[in-house]
Amino acid sequence: MRDEQTNSVSPATAALASAERTLTLEAQAILELKNRLDEGFVQAVALILGCSGRVVVCGLGKTGHIARKIAATFASTGTPAFFLHAAEAIHGDIGMLGGQDLLIALSYSGNGQELLTILPAAHRLGVQVIAITGNAQSELAKLAEVHLDISVTQEACPLNLAPTASTTTALALGDALAVACLEARGFGHEDFARSHPGGALGRRLLLRVSDVMRSGDAVPAVAADASVFQALEEISRKGMGMTAVLDAKGCAIGIFTDGDLRRLIERKGDLRNAMVTEGMSRSPRHIAAEALAVDAATLMDRHRLNQMLVADAAGRLTGALHMHDLMAAKVV
Repeated sequence: MRDEQTNSVSPATAALASAERTLTLEAQAILELKNRLDEGFVQAVALILGCSGRVVVCGLGKTGHIARKIAATFASTGTPAFFLHAAEAIHGDIGMLGGQDLLIALSYSGNGQELLTILPAAHRLGVQVIAITGNAQSELAKLAEVHLDISVTQEACPLNLAPTASTTTALALGDALAVACLEARGFGHEDFARSHPGGALGRRLLLRVSDVMRSGDAVPAVAADASVFQALEEISRKGMGMTAVLDAKGCAIGIFTDGDLRRLIERKGDLRNAMVTEGMSRSPRHIAAEALAVDAATLMDRHRLNQMLVADAAGRLTGALHMHDLMAAKVV
């Protein structure tokens, strides 16, 4: 909207118009990049997949930040990679580069002296180079085995100076390379989880029941000939709100919970001579220690259980789970 007195554009309107212009220019730059994809991209993917060392992504300034992100994306999707700062490389860090590595060099102009200084040293090691630039006639493009063009018609910066659309295309091209390699490797959910052990997906796909269950003396258990009061003492000591009831072979024939106690009191009243087998729930649900913790959580939620026993293939008790254990492990 315009101010009626000054007939000027309001700050809010100007901000929105600027944002729309920026996003439009950057979206157009990516679409133009898509239309330029050719055999060079295929060759670059082949070089990355054939690399027996690590993919070293190198850049400086704004493209250096993009290079760092591209390296991180590669590393988390099955392609060993790290970022090398171009300025630091010419002062010793090029020692990180090995003969089995592959160098991806980012420079929009393609004429940055730091990168041009690195390339001869890389070639002496036998390292192949993928150049990502906005100038196919640049020195960097000519010295590389493969050149990928990220040129843009116009930067989103109204001065056409600050790297904006060009860094967007560089980032998008890096993502395209990483995803193409991910798909070619057959990189799946479990592979991703192994690269992200601290994340939610890692916990869901890697954490086993054995990692979170209570075991040994922490597992509440009484023999089948125990009294209700002996069972209550075990429940109080172990703090799980239940106890397993075991036969002579150590197999769980039942589970006695706080809820079972209330129901037994309602039914029987006097518990002084009551046996735990009178109030236990028979054939309790159990899960294997090697099962995924998330599967245990799903099963417990489906059957509205706060506790679950863990047993081996022969049915012998090996542990116990409480929903709080799963919550503490951030499985749920």
